[in-house]
Amino acid sequence: MGPRRRPTEGALDVVIPARNEAARLAHGLATLSGALSELPVPATITVVDSASTDATAEIARRWSGPVPVRLLRCPRPGKGAAVRAGLLATTAPYVGFCDADMATGLDVLPDVLAMLRSGTEVIIGSRRHPESDVEIYGRPLRRVGALTFNRLCRDLTGGVTDTQCGFKFFAGPLARAAAAELRTAGFAFDVELLVHCRRRGAAITEIPVTWRDMPGSTFSITRHAAGCLRDLLHVRAAAHRPVAAPPLVPIADELRAG
Repeated sequence: MGPRRRPTEGALDVVIPARNEAARLAHGLATLSGALSELPVPATITVVDSASTDATAEIARRWSGPVPVRLLRCPRPGKGAAVRAGLLATTAPYVGFCDADMATGLDVLPDVLAMLRSGTEVIIGSRRHPESDVEIYGRPLRRVGALTFNRLCRDLTGGVTDTQCGFKFFAGPLARAAAAELRTAGFAFDVELLVHCRRRGAAITEIPVTWRDMPGSTFSITRHAAGCLRDLLHVRAAAHRPVAAPPLVPIADELRAG
């Protein structure tokens, strides 16, 4: 295990949750770092290795590019656990997360940054936005499952039409407070994260995106549907809990230096 990398503090920190992403991570880092380097503020990337068994961590640890990259290890598997760990490790005023495959086009990043700087607290990509450009190659059963899932989530999130697009950005303090209460480790974590943001009075702004269905997704409707529905029941209960006080110290119990 190499020493922990300590990049220069950035105004924007983007988290990439990664579990066995050795085949796609280098391309994703090159794409994201190139886009971030064009922004008018310093940015960093945080790769969270979620109990990978391939070379994911080594690729992130050795990465060198126009934007600093740090590696965190999250021994608990699950995309939600990785995003939680990554968000809690940030200190930047603006934070976000996106998938390693970069399925969502990054041409909207300048607009996202401008919205954050103007005070918008939660910005999420929406494939169901009427102005989005979406190409879907996934299996029909998966598309039907995603549609059903989103309909079940709308009342929890205040009418959000696409909770599952892996492209979300936040005011940093809000994201860290919401992530501290996140308990869903699996694919339904986005819904809980948005619920915790809404409980704190934040409006959720959906924006149009360009999105391409990439091969290699780990989600399976047959293997994960029951777990997602179970998680939604827990999220619904969480939606009615009082807002917790912010933690006095950073929560880092799930992190190990990469």
